[in-house]
Amino acid sequence: MLALGLVLNTLGIGLFCWAIFALAVYALPFFVALSLGMTALRSGVGVVGALLIGTAGGALTLVLGQTAVAITRSLTLRIAIAIAFAVPAAVAGYHLVFALSQIGVSSMAWREAFACLGAICVAGTAWTRLTVFAEARPFSSVEAVEKPSQPILTAATREG
Repeated sequence: MLALGLVLNTLGIGLFCWAIFALAVYALPFFVALSLGMTALRSGVGVVGALLIGTAGGALTLVLGQTAVAITRSLTLRIAIAIAFAVPAAVAGYHLVFALSQIGVSSMAWREAFACLGAICVAGTAWTRLTVFAEARPFSSVEAVEKPSQPILTAATREG
């Protein structure tokens, strides 16, 4: 039974790690949705209205962020948007790794070190997942001209 418990605990921690990396890019939209929902709830909209407003605000944040990174030509703007998405992911990653490290690490210095490393990894994952749709665009019109591709020789087109 002890071995089964260790295996299941390891799988559970692995599931948490997978979830934080898979959901890292959604940290900023979640924070926006939560803030908008709580503000709407306090203003008297009601629970259903607050849920709708929060969900719409979070979805809009995600869609606008991904679209802006994919469309914009300015590298500075892309970096600013990616940082805006990566910072909340880093905060969430820091707190998650810090909480999980309390299970098996007794030294406070090592917990902090693991938490900082986790924050960097989660922020990098959010950055990568956000910018994966951004294609590299040429900065000058000379580079934009496509070079003709070399024809592929097949067995049917070879002479001789």
